[in-house]
Amino acid sequence: MIQMQQPKGIPAAYFNEREHQICVMARLIEDGKTYWVAGGGTPMASILLAKKLYAPNAVYVTEDGVLAPEPALPLDPIMTMVSSRASYRALQWGTMNSVGFHAQIGLMDYGILNTLQVDPYGNVNSTLLGDYKSGEFRRFGGPGGADSIASLCWRTILMTDHEKRKFVPRVDFISSPGFLDGTEGARERAGLPKDTGPYLVLTPWALFDYEERYLRLIGISPFVTMEQVLGEMNFRPKIAPQLITLEPPTEEELTILRTEIDPRGQVTITGDIGRWIQKREDGTYGPVEAEPEGRPNPNLPRSW
Repeated sequence: MIQMQQPKGIPAAYFNEREHQICVMARLIEDGKTYWVAGGGTPMASILLAKKLYAPNAVYVTEDGVLAPEPALPLDPIMTMVSSRASYRALQWGTMNSVGFHAQIGLMDYGILNTLQVDPYGNVNSTLLGDYKSGEFRRFGGPGGADSIASLCWRTILMTDHEKRKFVPRVDFISSPGFLDGTEGARERAGLPKDTGPYLVLTPWALFDYEERYLRLIGISPFVTMEQVLGEMNFRPKIAPQLITLEPPTEEELTILRTEIDPRGQVTITGDIGRWIQKREDGTYGPVEAEPEGRPNPNLPRSW
């Protein structure tokens, strides 16, 4: 059963899809649970926002093995590992290997990752696009600690963009294992711990879980339709009998995100942040007609 906190504050009137994704993820963080978080970007912003508003007793570990820090905010996304600000007042300065041992003996409830591709069985590709055997491929940075996170945490949560190129019937390369071929016991046969594996996939448009090891749509954002969600996937997921609405960000969430966690907009303004969304007069949400260039409306409570 998915646990999600009720949003704190009044619904925001203006936000982008990346901010929406981070706020929804923050509400999914469970208080008192342990999280092994991929370095930088949306996973780190989400856990920091959750600890501010929804889950103060959640314990997170950085990808490189720093246990339970109280980071000196704001962080530079490029320096969310192996840095003094990200490791401030940590319980322990470990290594990727030491936290991997903690996960191996069952101490990591959740892992949170980003990815290039994901398939119906939750296999993750962060390594390359193309044909590895033929040598015709484009190489990327690779999984880093994501392989250990997906292999050893009890449950793995994936954050990615909602695009056809992301949701593929078969990943080009398995960087981090999901349910492998989707058959019962496939992870165990590969030597992975029993009862571990993919749990959720969150995009700016939708939330998925897994039913019998196959991706299932369970929630949709209020500014898209099911047809749009399915149209940007290269396979058809299962669909839950009742879909939940992924509530938009609140003004309180955005204020903390924009002024304390990411005041320079390195995660939520620069790069591929999706569309800007606004609340219409009739209470519905949709893309703004003229998107701002570089920065949001100057009247918004963002510190630059």
